[in-house]
Amino acid sequence: MSFYELWQQQDWDHLSLCINACTDAEVQRALTAPKLDWRGFMALISPAAAPYLEQMAGRSQALTRQRFGNTMGLYLPLYLSNLCANECDYCGFAMSNRIKRHTLTPGELDRELEAIKGMGFDAILLVTGEHETKVGMDYFRRVLPVIKARFSTVMMEVQPLAAADYAELRALGLDAVMVYQESYHRLTYGRHHLRGNKQDFRYRLETPDRLGQAGIDKIGIGALYGLANWRVEAAMVALHLEYLQRRYWRSRFSVSFPRLRPCTGGVEPVSPMGERELLQLICALRLFGPELELSLSTRESEHFRDNVMTLGPTNMSAGSSTRPGGYADPSEDLAQFSIDDARSPYRVAQAVEAAGLTPVWKDWDRALTGH
Repeated sequence: MSFYELWQQQDWDHLSLCINACTDAEVQRALTAPKLDWRGFMALISPAAAPYLEQMAGRSQALTRQRFGNTMGLYLPLYLSNLCANECDYCGFAMSNRIKRHTLTPGELDRELEAIKGMGFDAILLVTGEHETKVGMDYFRRVLPVIKARFSTVMMEVQPLAAADYAELRALGLDAVMVYQESYHRLTYGRHHLRGNKQDFRYRLETPDRLGQAGIDKIGIGALYGLANWRVEAAMVALHLEYLQRRYWRSRFSVSFPRLRPCTGGVEPVSPMGERELLQLICALRLFGPELELSLSTRESEHFRDNVMTLGPTNMSAGSSTRPGGYADPSEDLAQFSIDDARSPYRVAQAVEAAGLTPVWKDWDRALTGH
């Protein structure tokens, strides 16, 4: 069994009706429940919960500080390549977009790693377009040991791989993998993924299962909010998370909150999520999973990130570039999407400290685990 079987049992329209029909009493019950279940989570992301946002934020803040202390993890995405063999109409890397394509050479990789270390980071997220022949396992086998030698925490956000491939990369030092379903609504998924291997909805949906089977330490999931009804997408993320935590309990889990951003050849969101709604979702997920890591990227504004960083998030990117070679040679060319919080890592760390939190530049240390 995989999550696909559980996904098949869900009715999208029924879930939408259930969420929109939630009452004030159901929201209050969810807020006072000793342990929030999936139905309670849906109440907290419903329109009926909007007036309770301040109460949700207070509870979310208390749970976050109780579980994670006064800390904020900082990481940086390193774009290895913008080659892509998929046609996703919301992405600047889509194969039909007329942009310059580039994959970091060994020398360019070395310069990027030096630039990133110079900023203070010890946790790095490796990102590529999805091109299995030119930026696949052979490439990952070459670069991962080089990167792991310099960084304590190495994460990846690349094309879905087989369980055996993930196990091999884990042996080479891979700590975490982020894989976003984009949309849990199959028809919507099909409308936006027009060519390439990413058209295989089920294979992507089962990727976190393969990660769990491979023993990856941390598994990150999420949806791209804006493609379909954001409340139902969020409910499916929570259901997926609950399934994964129950089945692959040895792994840690994280959730990210990407919203559609402007990009080359991009699309406008059909289900916009405002900042208050995003905060509502962050707080609901914290109440649903007190031990869950929640990541907030530079897609969001400086003002929003500064005002919510104490309320639920545990990790934030800082100083991000979404183009290959963007740290040693800063430029907007080749970027995957535009960012909103363009502050330097130093300034983000200052904001974290001003909020009463301690910036943490690595995720964990092998010396502390006995490995």
